[in-house]
Order: sequence, then structure tokens, then C-alpha cells
Amino acid sequence: MAGSTAMRRWYAACALTGALVAVFAVVLGAGIGGDDVTRTVSNFGLCAVAVVAAVACLGRARLFTGRMRAGWGLIGLGVLSWGLGEGIWTYLQMARGDAMPFPSAGDVGYLGMTLLTPIGLLVLPSRAQGVASRVRSVIDGLMIACSLVLIAWIFVVSPLLENGQGSGLALYISLAYPLGDVVTITIVLYMLAQQRRHGRTFGQLALVGAGISAFAVSDMAYAYLSLVDRYSSGGPTDIGWFAGFLLILLAAAKPVPPAGDEEETDNGQPVGILLPYVAVLAALLTSVIWYAKTGHSNLFVAYTRSALILLIVGRQLLTLRENRNLTRTLEARVADRTAELFASEQRFHALVQHSSDVVTVVSPEADVLYQSESVQRVFGYPARVFTGRRLTKMLDPESGLRLAQALRQVAGRPYATTVLELVVRHRDGRVRQAEMTITNLLSDPSVAGLVLNTRDISERKELQDQLVHEAYHDALTQLANRALFRERVSEALQHRADGEVTVLFLDLDGFKEVNDSLGHLAGDQLLVQVADRLRASVREQDIVARFGGDEFAVLITTAPGGAAGEAEQVAQRIIDALDTPFGGETRDIHVQASIGLASADLLGDAKDGAEQLMRNADLAMYKAKSAGGSGYATYNPEMLSGLVARLELEADLRLALERHQLHLHYQPTINLATGEVIGFEALARWEHPTRGLIPPAEFIPIAEATGLIVPLGRWVLREACRQAVAWSREGGRPLKMAVNVSVRQFDRADLVEVVAAILAETGMPADQLCLEMTESVLMTDTDDNLEQLVRLKALGVTLAIDDFGTGYSSLAYLRRFPVDTLKIDRSFVERLGALTDDTALADTIVQLGKSLGMDTVAEGIEEFVQLEALREMGCHFAQGYYFSRPVPADEAGPLFVQGARVTG
Repeated sequence: MAGSTAMRRWYAACALTGALVAVFAVVLGAGIGGDDVTRTVSNFGLCAVAVVAAVACLGRARLFTGRMRAGWGLIGLGVLSWGLGEGIWTYLQMARGDAMPFPSAGDVGYLGMTLLTPIGLLVLPSRAQGVASRVRSVIDGLMIACSLVLIAWIFVVSPLLENGQGSGLALYISLAYPLGDVVTITIVLYMLAQQRRHGRTFGQLALVGAGISAFAVSDMAYAYLSLVDRYSSGGPTDIGWFAGFLLILLAAAKPVPPAGDEEETDNGQPVGILLPYVAVLAALLTSVIWYAKTGHSNLFVAYTRSALILLIVGRQLLTLRENRNLTRTLEARVADRTAELFASEQRFHALVQHSSDVVTVVSPEADVLYQSESVQRVFGYPARVFTGRRLTKMLDPESGLRLAQALRQVAGRPYATTVLELVVRHRDGRVRQAEMTITNLLSDPSVAGLVLNTRDISERKELQDQLVHEAYHDALTQLANRALFRERVSEALQHRADGEVTVLFLDLDGFKEVNDSLGHLAGDQLLVQVADRLRASVREQDIVARFGGDEFAVLITTAPGGAAGEAEQVAQRIIDALDTPFGGETRDIHVQASIGLASADLLGDAKDGAEQLMRNADLAMYKAKSAGGSGYATYNPEMLSGLVARLELEADLRLALERHQLHLHYQPTINLATGEVIGFEALARWEHPTRGLIPPAEFIPIAEATGLIVPLGRWVLREACRQAVAWSREGGRPLKMAVNVSVRQFDRADLVEVVAAILAETGMPADQLCLEMTESVLMTDTDDNLEQLVRLKALGVTLAIDDFGTGYSSLAYLRRFPVDTLKIDRSFVERLGALTDDTALADTIVQLGKSLGMDTVAEGIEEFVQLEALREMGCHFAQGYYFSRPVPADEAGPLFVQGARVTG
């Protein structure tokens, strides 16, 4: 943007300069105002324009450093010298009038420009011209100047001298001006010739050359008019000087493009390289003709011709020196290029010989034309073994045939390429996998053959095979994994025809206990031994896989007409093989297996038969595990329908929680001493919108398995506490509310925080809330659950063990855990009143609770005799149908609010 603005300003200056020259020319050419006016305009105009041009050149010099500053500085001083000379000449003319002598003191200033300007041009830096070129430019200028002087002497000066006009000093000074201009113009032309048309300094030099040319025209006219004593200031001759200074001013003011925008070059040839010789020939021819006409010689002509001869000799010596330098430069370049080519050749040779690829050049018939030495390092053979022999005959028949076909494929297409893999036998006998790239370079005269780049890819193939093996096999047992097993099942289904395809899905019973008790290392060792026994138990064509953890699978295929029941026989052999204990580092380990069998006959039109068959076997395995393990079960469609029904029930349960389709029933708790209702146990009920009332025995296990028991338990606790607070306010006495807590809820670290938040939200007194848990809470994650119970006890809630006597808790656990209440399971209450073991057990539990300071609650009382027996034992509280079934809130509330009593 700044550069374009500067150029616009410069173009405006050019327009203004043209206008000034036009005005100056009109004034001087037309003689407007008379001789005095034109003389005054000319003298002061030339002084002013010379000073302004000098200031512009000196100002430009300040923008640079080094030779650029010196060059423009000398040009500026030369112009300023001419301006000073013009000022002196003007002053003398004003003082003496028409009696102005020639030469005068002003000519000293004029000659200063003739001397300083060429020196300044030579000092200017140029990427294209050296010192010798600059000197030659000066010599060429002098040759042209001398030639012109000689011609001018013969045709102009000599006749004037013969007529008695002009003194010797005036003559030499008059001729010095145009001769200096010629030298300067010659230097400029040579500098311009060394640049491209639009070089960075081309415009400035062109303007300087144009200015000096305008000077030369005026200087020649001045010299001639001075000799004939007809020069007068203010005439048309002064227009050339005025225009020349303005052109130099524009050259100094012209913006220079940034470095790099346009480059200079030294590839151009001088435009006027023959011009000096033409001028010399013209001068010599003129002098010869003059001598022939006059018949006598002249001292000036002789000196001038001698000077021309010396200049020619000097120029030839410079040319000879340049030619020698050029020759040395070319020789050095040729040597450097030769060395570079040799180094490149050596480098290429080394790369080929030491490359990991084996490079071979063969004819279309597979005859080896060139063989790189790298073949010995890669395949063990010396290169001379292959050279001149047919390569296809040195390979095994199959590889040779494939190579011949590939060569024919690319031979007819220039620069065509193909890649193939071959088997190549190493010299030591090993079979190696090779990858060969064939390129058709028959049309390349430097090759003229088919190029074979061969590399040994055996390690890559081995790694690839290893990666494929790892991707399809179990890392621990090296059995097939799920992905490979699924592919094999899919292949077997596609090719089974009338044969049988059966999948066995196997899961170890008790493996988790081995991991938990003996550690994962022992578990891994056990899995490896199980895999070995599975391999030994199946047939050779059967496929054994491990899916992960302790899950295994077996694919059994039976040919058409094979014996029936082979899959069952394999399953039984597996069970028998696993029945033998496994040896461990410290003791023997016993594990069993549950096996599910699924046959392809029951697939029907399943789109993904392999996945369906594996899923069916998985379902049958769970059936075998639910039957007690250490056995096998065969899939039937009812298993799938049961699974689908379970999944549907699970989805409906999630919606029921979101849509508040669950509600609570309450079963009263009776004080056996008073017969009074002292509280309730909250029990969840689900009224399905289409299936009706779903028993807790169906949806509670699903909630436990899916984790839905956590939000369900949170909702039951909040609703029960809210209802208890409401009934307590209506009845005017405290109410004990019991709520069941799942093992899954104890697994969550925020159980205590949830209970505390609900108590605070509902306003339920902590001592009126009883949290009931099964004995499994005491037996799993003992330390963590103990911490949870201690924190719950710190809240003030009551803790009870539900269904006590059916689990595995011990007295040590009862003493350790902060339990307040034992609830006797209904199985001990059913046969109370008769002398049975159950009566003794129930009495033992009651007495145990008393000895530990715990309350006891009997569940499932349905008959009066059971009630009486419990009273005699000293049981504190009771529940059962004898008193009331679990009822909705609107029925349970009056039992408490009205202070109902139940008597036996």
C-alpha cells in the first residue's frame, strides 16, 4: 500500500516535470519577453534546477550505506558542481555583459560534473558487473569519445582552425563536454545491458542515461556555437540542460521496489558490444580519407589515433583476462559437476548395494542383465550366480510360473508396475517369503530392462501371522477366542448339509471362590489345567474356545450318518474329567462345570445362526447351573421365552418406578405381652397395568439382579417413614416401622447418608425406624458392612436380622455386630405346639436373643397354638396372618390409630 502511494506521487512529479520542460522550451524557443528575459529565465532556471537535482541525489544517498551512498553522493556533487559553475557564469555575465570570455571560471564547475558523474556511476553497486566490466565500460566510452572527437576534428574543428577561429584551450574545453557525456552514456548503457528490463535500478539508470543524453545534445551544440562564437545564453540550446537535470531529479526521486520483488541477472549480453569498434572503424576510415585528400598529417589526428590504438589494446587485454577467468570458471564448474556426478554415482551405487532391497534387471524373457550385491546379504547368493542366467528357472516351479506371468503382464506397458509375493529359498535351505515389485523400464535407455525390487518379508509375515493368532486366540490358554469360535460356528452351519452342529457352553462352578481365596495367579493356573482337560476330552475335529473368565465353549460337528448323542457324550466326558481334583501349590482344588447344549436343529430361520446358537447354549448352561451344577442341560425354546419374559418384566419394573405404579402394604407387629399393635413392616406391592398384582417373589429378585433394588428401597424407606409419622400424629403414640434393606443397598457407600436424609426430610424419629437385613449382610464384606451398621446405629435406628436361623451366622458375628432384634423365620414357627426339632430351635433362638439383650419377633403365626407356644417361650413380638395379612395404608392406619388389641 505504501509503495503504490509513493509511485502515484512519482507519476505526478513526472507530469509536473513534463509541464516545466514544456514551459521552459516555449519561453526560450519563442523568445518571449526578449533576449534579456529569456537569458534571465535560462540562467536562473538552470541554476535552480541543478541545485534541486543535486539536493535530490544527496538526499537519496542518505537513504543508503556503502557504495550505494557513495555513488549517489558523487552524482549529486557532480550536479551541484555544474550548478555552481552556472551560478558563476551567470554572475560574470551580469557583470560583464556581452564581453563574456570563454573559457571562464564557470567552466571549472561544468567540468566537475563531467568528472564526478561517471565516477559516481562506476561506484554504484551492481550484481552483474565486476571491476573489469566497469573498466571496460569506461574504455568503450573513451573509444567512442575519441572516435567522435577525431571525426569532429576532421569535419568541424580543423576547418574552423584553418579559418583562424577558436583558440586551443577553448577548443579542448568545448570538446571535453560532449566527450564526457559520451563516456557517461556508454557507462549507463553497459549498466543497463547487464540488467533485465524491469530490474530494481533499471528505471533510475535509464532516467540518468536520458538526462546525460539531453546534456550531450546541448553540450555538442554549445561546443560548436562556442567555437564559431555564436553561442548566446537563453537560446534553445539550454533546453537540453534543463531537461537533463529534471530527468536526473526524477531518477533520484523514483521509488525502488523492495528487494526480492524483481531480481537482476548476469545472463544478458551487452547491447552495444560492437558499438565501440564501429565508432573506431568510422574514425579510422574518416582519417584515412582525410589523409588521402589533404596529403599531410596532423599532430592531433596522430595523437588521437594512437590513443584509440592504446584503448583497443587495453580493451583486448581486458577481454583476454575475462576470457581466461571465464575459462577457469568453466573448468572449475565442469570439475565440480564431474565430482558431483561421480559422488552421486557412488552414492547411488552404495545405496543399491547396501539397500534392504535386492535390485535385479532382467530382459522380458527373465534373463538377468544386472544383479546387485545385496542379494548375498539378503538371500546368501553371490551376485555372479544370477548374472546371465534365466531367473524363472532358479525359482521353484510355482514361483517361476508366477514371475513369468507377471513379467509378461508389464512388458507391453512402459513404466507399468506390479507387485507379487513369491517363495524364495535361501542359500542355507530356509524357505523365505519375498515381495517383488516389477517396473517396466525397457524404454529408458539407461536401464533397458525390467527392474525387480525384491525384499525379504518373512519376519513381517511371521509377525502378521502372530498378530492374527493373538487376535483369534486366548492369551492365557491359547484356545480359540469368541471371535474365532463364532467364525467356525458360522462356517460349520454353512457346510453342515445333513450333519449335526452343536455348541456346548461351559461355566465353572466355584471358580470365584478359588480366585477370592487363593488369588488370581492360582485361578489362572487352574484355567490352564481346565483347558488342557477340555482338549483331552473332545474329539480331534472339535473346537474348544475360552470366552473370558471361567467361560468355555466347544463346537461339535457330526458328519451325516454319524452316531446320535455324540454331543451329550462329549459333555459327560468333560464333567467326568473335571471331577478329578486339580493340583495346586498348597492343596488340591475341586471345581465342577455346568454345561449347556444347543443344536442347530432348533435355529429355525434365524438370520444370525451362529450368534443365536451360542446364545441358546448360554441359556441352557444357566438352566444346568440352576439345577445345582456339575451337569448339563439341553436347550429348548421355553428357556428363551422365559428369558424374554424376564427381560419384559425388568423393563416394566423400570417404568413402574418412573410412573409410581408401586405401593406399600403394611403388616402389623403385635406385642405378645399386651396384644397391642406397636408398629408395622412395610412391604412393596406392584400392581401391573395389564398383568395385575405381581408377587414380590417375582419382581424383587429381578430388582436385586439389575440394581433396581437401590431406587426401590429408597422409595420404600421414604414412603414408610412418611406414613409412620402421619399415623403417630393421629394415634398420639410412637409407631415402630420396619423396612427391609437389601445387600445391594449395603454395597453402596452412601446408605447411611440416604437414611439420614430421609429421616430429616420426613421428620421420622430415628429410634422408631427398624432396618431389617438378612444374615448374608453379616457374612459378606464383613468389615465394610460392620462399618455401615455402626454408622447406622449411631443415627439411632434399630437393626434387625430377618429370617434368622436360615443362614450361616454365628454367635461371634452376633456379638460383633450392633444388632437389636432377631426375627424368627416362619419355617420354625409352622410346627410349634408339637414336640419337634423346630420347637426346640425356636425356643433356642428366643433364649439366645434374651441372653444377648435382643428383642425377638416371630414371623408367620397362623394358629392360636403357635401364639401360645411363643408366649410361653417369652418371645416379645409377633407377625402373621393370625393377626392380619399385609393390608393397604387405608386399612392398616385404623389398626394403630384406634389402639386395636389382638388377644388369644
